[in-house]
Amino acid sequence: SPATKKRRRESSRYAPPSKYAHLPPLTDILEPNLIGVFVGFNPGVTTAATGHSYAHPSNMFWKLLHSSGITDTRLRPEQDVDLPRLCRMGNTNIVERPSRNAGELSKAEVVAGTPILEAKIRRFRPEAVCIVGKSIWLAIWRWRYGREMRKEEFAYGWQGEGERMGGEEGWEGAWVFVATATSGLNASLKPAEKEAIWRPFGEWVRRRR
Repeated sequence: SPATKKRRRESSRYAPPSKYAHLPPLTDILEPNLIGVFVGFNPGVTTAATGHSYAHPSNMFWKLLHSSGITDTRLRPEQDVDLPRLCRMGNTNIVERPSRNAGELSKAEVVAGTPILEAKIRRFRPEAVCIVGKSIWLAIWRWRYGREMRKEEFAYGWQGEGERMGGEEGWEGAWVFVATATSGLNASLKPAEKEAIWRPFGEWVRRRR
């Protein structure tokens, strides 16, 4: 309907950082010797307000972690700080500032988050990075190659040797796995399809533990 289309257009308008300046930044959950690190887009309003990752009730992140085998039980958002202890996983975002949705960020600031992310991976050296959403990987690609990714170049799952992140002299970098976005706003894939995409990463994490 016209009203629905109007709401969709409004939801994707850029919002300056000042709009959510009252919300505190989300603390990264990072430490050395992790099996992997989840990379989200940026904290949502609920996540920033609570101080815990993927906190909105409609977000499937914690459900997918359990159904894929990454966690033995379904964790609650407030247990995000326990990820390193429970499953040797960490969490960060490509953009630090919160917003209602990804449409409120500029393409430039998302791309600019890539070198910051690379530096974090270089510092903590996890075995792998799990990109939580196609759009994040597209932004990383734009920064790396200076162009948009062609449709035939994208695939969910493990990426090639040349796409490792954080590599430097003496370390080849972390392997990259591209998973689906988990936000309730992302309805392009059915829950069963998302679970199928996440499952290989979960099986790998369990083997590494």
